[in-house]
Amino acid sequence: MAPPLLALRGIHLTFGGTPLLTGADLAVAPGERVCLVGRNGSGKSTLLRIAAGLAEPDRGERFAQPGALVRYLPQEVDFSGFATTLAYVDAGLGPAQDPYRARYLLETLGLDGTESVETLSGGEARRAALARSLAPEPDVLLLDEPTNHLDLPAIEWLEAELQASRSALVLISHDRRFLENLSRATVWLDRGSTQRLEQGFGAFEAWRDALIEQQESERHKLDRRIAREESWMHGGVTARRKRNVRRVAELARMRMERREARRVEGDVRFTAGQSGPSGRLVIEATGLTKAFEGKVVARNFSTRIVRGDRIGIVGPNGAGKTTLLEMLTGRLRPDSGEVRLGTGLDVVRLDQRRDELAPAMTVTEALTGGRGDKVVVNGQPRHVASYMKDFLFQPEQALSPLSVLSGGERARLMLARALARPSNLLVLDEPTNDLDLETLELLQELLADYTGTVLLVSHDRDFLDRVVTSVIAAEADGRWIEYAGGYSDMLAQRSGADLPPVAAAGSPAPASARTRPAGNSATDTLPPQKRKLSFNEKHALATLPRTIEVLQREIEALHRTLSDPELYSRDTGAFDAATVRLGKAEASLAAAEDRWLELELLREELGGPAAS
Repeated sequence: MAPPLLALRGIHLTFGGTPLLTGADLAVAPGERVCLVGRNGSGKSTLLRIAAGLAEPDRGERFAQPGALVRYLPQEVDFSGFATTLAYVDAGLGPAQDPYRARYLLETLGLDGTESVETLSGGEARRAALARSLAPEPDVLLLDEPTNHLDLPAIEWLEAELQASRSALVLISHDRRFLENLSRATVWLDRGSTQRLEQGFGAFEAWRDALIEQQESERHKLDRRIAREESWMHGGVTARRKRNVRRVAELARMRMERREARRVEGDVRFTAGQSGPSGRLVIEATGLTKAFEGKVVARNFSTRIVRGDRIGIVGPNGAGKTTLLEMLTGRLRPDSGEVRLGTGLDVVRLDQRRDELAPAMTVTEALTGGRGDKVVVNGQPRHVASYMKDFLFQPEQALSPLSVLSGGERARLMLARALARPSNLLVLDEPTNDLDLETLELLQELLADYTGTVLLVSHDRDFLDRVVTSVIAAEADGRWIEYAGGYSDMLAQRSGADLPPVAAAGSPAPASARTRPAGNSATDTLPPQKRKLSFNEKHALATLPRTIEVLQREIEALHRTLSDPELYSRDTGAFDAATVRLGKAEASLAAAEDRWLELELLREELGGPAAS
């Protein structure tokens, strides 16, 4: 094996009296592709900074081959001293390095070099930092969350660029697909020390789980040995003094080993506060068009979203993903078109901005809204310290200001705030930013089990594949097209030879096939040009919305009645009657919604006017 270009050996580092790194190692040979994985707060970024020579450990060695060029991409970019993006990227080049490569990379990444560093968006800042790291074609690239703030086209470009690069790589990323495609070795940072797998990230999780199982087995054996020795010590067994002294010393050593063997960190436990079910129809959008300063971000887009759908919205930065999300949820009026929201919606939003809370606010104040020390989840009050543990916060962090939290901790806190609120429609704008891989897995499981509806903007391909039931993708000229399935399904449908051509600008975007029932006898047996809505069908279309609204209010009132914990003991008859009425009302509501949806689909098929 080739000698390493860069190596860390026995790195120890303590922050505030708490050991962060307790003997961590890292080595990268020429051309190697290593991913560094571990929980948020485990010290991955700190270890990478030490590898870059930007931080000093308390103890341990750093070795770099003489003459080896190392470049480091931090999560937070410092543009101090530079006026433009080109000046910033040029400063990373050596005297003998090609100055044209800096301009080429900037232009490839959508920048022209004249941008003021003071006005850069998060995505533009990340692109400039990537150009500076890649421009000198270093021997070793240390990349800390390189895909943060990048859109899907930029992520896929970066992936191809790194695959073609001759540089050795050390990657920290929450993007599973990115790691699987690039890594050839995996270093796991766990409880201060590192373990290495000579395979890429795709093999990591099975290997990690086997290691944890082996460690638990060894810890169990150690506990049994300690129990035997303690039984011997307290049993009054007498023998030669030297032997007794040795056994007492051995027992003390085993006790010390058990104390120092910190167990694997606990799992995050996500529970989403859920309210009563929404109506069957959640959102119906017809002909949405929106433009800003002459640029059309949505053109004649239509869709229908029903209860239980999980919709992903994808596209390049600036395509209008957040704008579309705001129009679909009624927070932003379209220039033309109409959005109809269903009944009984309880909406909870998680914005991509992590700075909406004051830095001086404490973790407790953020979770409780500044009201006491209780968090209400699914109608049950919980002490804030108990709820914090579900999201891997320590009790002593309850009074910590938000300014001291890491990016991952702030992301978990924002999730904790959002998920505590009762909802049946989750609106998530880039929820995966800064989350570690284990937390992402649990968020995926929560969304899979969530009984409400989810609208999701994300650039994480693997996350989209695991979570969504359909994808709304940005096309040219402000057009958006909906594809059934996840991100990979969307790519397959786009490249399929038998797909219909992309709709021309100004034409309606096709609604997803998932909402259109098959085998509608009315539309199967009668041609649309001859079939018309009957008087009864028109009357039902006009009156059913009012019926649905009345039933929804009745159901809400019955839920309030039955939420009285003393009703059953006080008046059993009233409790039973309310329960029966609730069942009938919910059945009537479902039937009314189904009938309205069926008639609305039929009206749309026949090209009739919308019900007034």
